[in-house]
Amino acid sequence: MFLRFLLGLSMPSNQDLLQGLHRQTGISSQINQEAVKYIKERMNGTLSPEKSMNLLHCLNELNDDSIVKEVQHHLSSGHRSKVNLSPAQWSALVFILLSSEADLDGFDLRKYSASEEALLQLLPEVKACKKAQLGGCNLTERSCEALSSILSFQSSRLRELDMSNNNLQDSGVKLLCVGLGSPHCVLETLRLSGCQITGTGFTSLATALRSNPSYLKELDLSYNHPGNSGMKLLSALKEDPHVKLVILW
Repeated sequence: MFLRFLLGLSMPSNQDLLQGLHRQTGISSQINQEAVKYIKERMNGTLSPEKSMNLLHCLNELNDDSIVKEVQHHLSSGHRSKVNLSPAQWSALVFILLSSEADLDGFDLRKYSASEEALLQLLPEVKACKKAQLGGCNLTERSCEALSSILSFQSSRLRELDMSNNNLQDSGVKLLCVGLGSPHCVLETLRLSGCQITGTGFTSLATALRSNPSYLKELDLSYNHPGNSGMKLLSALKEDPHVKLVILW
């Protein structure tokens, strides 16, 4: 944030306010170009999506929107899932999505790239949306851990999460349940159909729902392998008057 502030001050549009500073520092267009080049190099490194977003705002302060224009061209081409984006371009995509608010009610990862890499890059968008469609996107427990953090986020807006037909297994579900059991989680619908979950995963889900019984109303666990013990656990959970679960598949 401090860097963004300084870069904003350095622009020629502020020279009337800061004439003395400009004379003393000798800020020039060449220096700004060097700053743009360095920021772009940093954005293509191993940074978190949040840090990359801040650097994208720094480019905005320097009046450089080249990365955003590249991604806008990519989106308008109609071949969204066929082109691999750089880390900087993923950040620009998040910037575009959050600015337009087009997908905040219903975000579908498959519109961009049905992959775990894409999800991890687009987490700020998922955090801001109400409904996330992530079914059949080749997700693993890495995604479960990241989504668990979003569910635990104090001002989480996520109400519906579909992770069906991903190979999450019990280990992934256990990680997801950390967020599901958080008092900050306000998820109302969770779909985990065909995720290779056994009785162990069902036990984790039952424990999480008893930890936070206030919100979840619909749970889809069809095409998994709960065994008798898993079925008994969740059947009992549905009958628990403290748990709001209404629909259980």
